[in-house]
Amino acid sequence: MKKVVLLLSLMALALALAPMAAAHEGVETVCLVTDLGRVNDGTFNQSAHEGAVAAADDFDLEYDFIETQAETDYEANIQTCISEGFEVIITVGFLIADATWAAAEANSDVYFLGVDQFVADGPANYVGIQFREDQSGFMTGVLAAYVAEYLGSDTIAGVYGIDIPPVKRFRNGYEQGAMYVNPDLRILGVYIPSFIAPDQGASAALQFIGEGASVLFGGGGPTGTGAILAGAQEGVYVIGVDKDEFLTSFGAGETPGSEFIISSAMKRVDQGVYDMVAMLAEGDMEGFPGGGIHMMDAAMNGVGLAPPHLSDIPEEVWDAVHAVNDRLIAGEIETGVDLVSGDLLEDEMMHDDMMEEEDSEDSEDDEG
Repeated sequence: MKKVVLLLSLMALALALAPMAAAHEGVETVCLVTDLGRVNDGTFNQSAHEGAVAAADDFDLEYDFIETQAETDYEANIQTCISEGFEVIITVGFLIADATWAAAEANSDVYFLGVDQFVADGPANYVGIQFREDQSGFMTGVLAAYVAEYLGSDTIAGVYGIDIPPVKRFRNGYEQGAMYVNPDLRILGVYIPSFIAPDQGASAALQFIGEGASVLFGGGGPTGTGAILAGAQEGVYVIGVDKDEFLTSFGAGETPGSEFIISSAMKRVDQGVYDMVAMLAEGDMEGFPGGGIHMMDAAMNGVGLAPPHLSDIPEEVWDAVHAVNDRLIAGEIETGVDLVSGDLLEDEMMHDDMMEEEDSEDSEDDEG
């Protein structure tokens, strides 16, 4: 009888502790809602999907995704993930931020990860995963300016998607980086009011090439991809965005013009998504930066440049680019771009500081 009583007591204790143990376990289900576009679009939707898939594989999570067809579908797509009982919902893009915030407020038991979304004093279950696009853009501009110099050209260009903060950070960073190398460089650029208009991107690219652009940056999802595909097929050097577009949009060298893509302005969306999902899967809810942002920058390899692959840009150009990149990582150079709005900082003081810095270095070299 004593053994039976003891056994029943142990069973009761185990049942009492079960909810407590469960409360400390990690999440097991993840759902992703894309921005306009697909999970194989070669840019940030695909990168977010790849990060989620990697985390799901490593932590044995149930994973599913919904591809958004129109902006009016954002709220319904998020609600589908909620209704199906997913514990973590990843939403991709700045434009879906309002719907994500509202869903996070209404569903405190679900974790929300918002790619390219700014969260300040937000719900504790919602984090914005952000990137220093200004740094990646800056390095892209440095590369474009050095390549233009190598080609004997005075004109470069950029084709961008909708002028939302992440895109503005890319554009302004690009233009600041180019002017850091050559303040007299002619820089052409245009925003296009869609991320999924490759035909419009291609048309803008051809116009800029006609105006003398020797290097073209495409910074706007499939719209930007349309621009760089058109540019490369015209024999103009191009730079992709978000992922290494040589591997995606140019089929790892199979697409005509592959030898003209010299790099891509990388955003490690996959790593940012993976990090946050992994934290929740491991049960580290206290470490989850809910209500704020998780920032990926150059120092933590969150942004940067893709390798040159088949392009024939001389090694000395890359050496010059890497030297500037080292200074950017060390904090010796500021991009001059506002991290929230993506606009240029007041009076573009960064340029004055940088030029003074360069003059000072030149004086020291002369004295030496």
